[in-house]
Amino acid sequence: MTTKDRIYRSPMGIVGGTLLLALVGWLGLDALVNGDGRTPWLALAMLVLIVPVVAAFTVRPAVFANDDRLRIRNPLRVIVLPWGQVVSLRSGYSNEVIAKSGDKYQLWAVPVSLRARKKAARQQARAEAERAGGRKGRGGFGFGFGFGAPVGPASADDGPIRAETDQVMDDLRELLATREQAESAQGEVTVRWAYELIAPAVAGVVLLLVLLATG
Repeated sequence: MTTKDRIYRSPMGIVGGTLLLALVGWLGLDALVNGDGRTPWLALAMLVLIVPVVAAFTVRPAVFANDDRLRIRNPLRVIVLPWGQVVSLRSGYSNEVIAKSGDKYQLWAVPVSLRARKKAARQQARAEAERAGGRKGRGGFGFGFGFGAPVGPASADDGPIRAETDQVMDDLRELLATREQAESAQGEVTVRWAYELIAPAVAGVVLLLVLLATG
């Protein structure tokens, strides 16, 4: 039986996209209702063009993972990769999955944040310093350098502090390592274009060009 999907999305992308869509909708509807002459038609064309594009690149991206496959919902495509078809998950300036065919697919919903990585590295260094201070203070000669730090060696369960998206990639790599040989995780890679977003955006471009050409 297929397990429930783990869903990974970008909270900042969703918040930013929602605010931008609200702004575009407010300005567009105001122009539609109160505009004169060709303004309502231009506003309609811009709404039909901008809304799908903004939604595609902000609120739409998501990654769904279960024991059998990885489903990547990118701005304009949906890619389904059974774990048996995945070679690796790579992190650099972007997070990518590499299929056995050699194709690479970017994980738009799991963006790399160099700032978050630096923050995690600072927190890790601080935690290690605090643990070291706690170990030095075990004999009763702490001299106050380790206030608030754990006393004694760090727990074996303490792992390295990671940026959130790097932790997501670690989780996906763990799924890959444990499930790539499973019989239910075999199959073919499928790619579907998001025509429900592409079609209205193209229609908006065509309408806008017609309006500009006949103006």
